[in-house]
Amino acid sequence: MTTSKHDLYEQLAQLGRALGHANRLELLELLAQAEYPVDALAEAAGISVANASQHLQQLRRAGLVTARREGRQMRYALTDERIVTLLGLLGEVARGHLAEVERLMGRLFADEDADGALEPISREALAERLASGEVTLLDVRPTAEYRTGHLPGALNLPLEDLEARLARLPQDQEVVAYCRGPYCVMSHEAVKLLRRHGFRVRRFEEGYPEWKAAGLPVES
Repeated sequence: MTTSKHDLYEQLAQLGRALGHANRLELLELLAQAEYPVDALAEAAGISVANASQHLQQLRRAGLVTARREGRQMRYALTDERIVTLLGLLGEVARGHLAEVERLMGRLFADEDADGALEPISREALAERLASGEVTLLDVRPTAEYRTGHLPGALNLPLEDLEARLARLPQDQEVVAYCRGPYCVMSHEAVKLLRRHGFRVRRFEEGYPEWKAAGLPVES
């Protein structure tokens, strides 16, 4: 049997097809945080368990996720951290060449366009601030994701609990909030809430998966 270049491209196209659905991209973002059972993934993504299972099977066939059985549950995880890099490159290309993506990003984070004080902090700048002890890190993801892994020294106050637990945050130091990644709005909402209460706060422009994929230190 002769193998042609077309056969190779067909395999690459299978990967592209697996990425070609919004729900599957969101499932990959969730799996970049932690290993999850299918029912928890479905709830977090706002889709049915049956729908989530179908999407996960397509991602599995493309080699993007793995699955293992634990009792009666199937638990899913990313195959490796290069998938986080792949998703990041996809986002960069889309923002650079698709005007609609740029417009939607502007609407999603409209307050940052209107107020320069809300401009997010880059990975490099955050690493420098952490090294000098100048910031308090705030992880606003669900506690289960935080326990799997988080940035060094980060305090976990999930967004839904944040307002009731403000006393745990220092008033005399800048706070940097982060969540699941560049399209996650939880850290953005946390920044707005904290600013209303008088905190000096910014959000990290990426998230835990991108920080870890860059080879920077994490804790669990």
